[in-house]
Parts: sequence; structure tokens; C-alpha cells
Amino acid sequence: MFARFEKQIPKLVLAPSFSAVLIFVYAFMAWTVYIAFTKSTIMPMYKLNGVLQFGRLARSPRWETAIENLFIFGILFIVISTVLGLFLAILLDQRIRSEGALRSIFLYPMALSFIVTGTAWKWILNPGTGIEAFVRSWGFSSFKFDWLVNPDFAIYTIVIAGVWQSAGFVMALFLAGLRSVNQEIIYAAMVDGISTRRIYTKIILPSMAPVFMSAVIVLSHLAIKSFDLVVALTGGGPGYQTDLPATFMYAMAFSRGDLGQAAASATVMLMTVVAIIVPYLYSELRSKNG
Repeated sequence: MFARFEKQIPKLVLAPSFSAVLIFVYAFMAWTVYIAFTKSTIMPMYKLNGVLQFGRLARSPRWETAIENLFIFGILFIVISTVLGLFLAILLDQRIRSEGALRSIFLYPMALSFIVTGTAWKWILNPGTGIEAFVRSWGFSSFKFDWLVNPDFAIYTIVIAGVWQSAGFVMALFLAGLRSVNQEIIYAAMVDGISTRRIYTKIILPSMAPVFMSAVIVLSHLAIKSFDLVVALTGGGPGYQTDLPATFMYAMAFSRGDLGQAAASATVMLMTVVAIIVPYLYSELRSKNG
């Protein structure tokens, strides 16, 4: 009897955590999706009303701005973080001196929360106290760098802060991938007189396709759910020019008292994440089973 009880101990230990995740994650996700199909305003309503909220969402200029910003931020954030992370990984892969110190420096931003990153970059990019004020103090009185308060360029300040924080993480992924490449193939290519550039472009990088995919998936997920970085850096402003879907959802739920719109936007975000994650998981499972 004791042996049977001993076998159940792992299940008993995991049961509270499993129950909490089931209720506070998946149950609330299902509740949010349900609310998206109702006329809920400041208080939830439970009478289904079709896709009314999604129609309102499609006609909302603020939501349109949020989607446009997501495309701008997402594409630039993913591409620049990937390229910069790959460059840093290749640099460290040359077994240079102080590799450990440099790796720590590049990884340090990832240890910070997005709130801290946004606050720090808000000081750096503030025209009155940051880069513009510093350069002007050196005598360049005509220098101007007001992206933080410029509606046309404010979204790019979020890209700068996001890349600064995430590039080190991408570097770590690529560095691990580079170190896992079969060295015998590389030595054979070097003996055959193939240049270092061609070794990387024709042998090493193509073999790291799964690492590239993992990096893009992680960065895409970070871009879609970006919230605290925007809140700390721009607050969604000027106006709502730097709104992203996550900040739009928060504003609708807690500032505008429109739960239906908040739930609809959250559902769209969920479907976007699912559309990215599910094919990736399917390909991974298929490759392992195949």
C-alpha cells in the first residue's frame, strides 16, 4: 500500500500547480474569448451576440494604428535583433579574449525587465535630458533628436529599446548553435582552401536553420505581447501613435470600460500567437518522430 501511495506523490505535488494553471490561464482565456462575442461594456454580459465586437474592432482607427505599429515594430525588431545577435555570436565564436566578459555585457540587458528598459531609454531619448541635450551641450545647438515626442518617429524608439534588450538573448542562441556545428566539417573545408566567409554562408549558417526558426518564434512572441516596454517608454503616445495591440487591449479594458473590445483584441492576439506557435510545434514534433 505504501508503494502505491509513493507512486502517487509526484501527482499530488503537481496537482495544485496544474489546477492553478488550468483555472487562471486556460479558463480565463476561454472566458475572454467568450466575452469577445458579447455586448459587454464596463461589466461583462453573457448573452452571445455574434461578431459585433470584431466588426467594431475592424472599424476602429486606434486599432488600425495599433496593427500598423505592430507590423513596423515586429518586422524591425525581429530583423535587427536577429542580424545583430548573429553578428555578435560570430564575433564571439572567434575565441577572442575576454569572451566571458563580453558575453556577460551583451546578455545583461536581458536580465532587466521591460519596465526598467523602457524607463532607462525614456531618459536617454528625452530631448530635454538625453542624447539631444548632451550633444547640444557640446556646442551643436542645431542638433535635434526628438523621436520620443515626434508622432512620426516615436514607434522607432520602441524598436531601439527592444533591440537593445533582446539582441543579447539572440546572440546566446546563435552562439550555442555555432558551437554545436560539427568541427570536423569546418576543418575539412579549411583544408580545401574554402574562405571563412563561404564556410559561414554555405556550411555553418544553413545548418543552423532550427536556431533561426527558434529565434524568430521567440522574438515574434515578444513583439506581439509587448506592453510594459511601450507603457514605460511612451505610454502609447504621443496621443495613441505608439499603441500596440496589448496597450490597446489594456486601454479598452481599464480606461475606456469596454470589455467587449478588449476581449476581441485579446482574442485576435491569441489567434496570431497560435498561428505562429502551432506550425512550429508541429514541425518540431514531426521532425523528432520522423
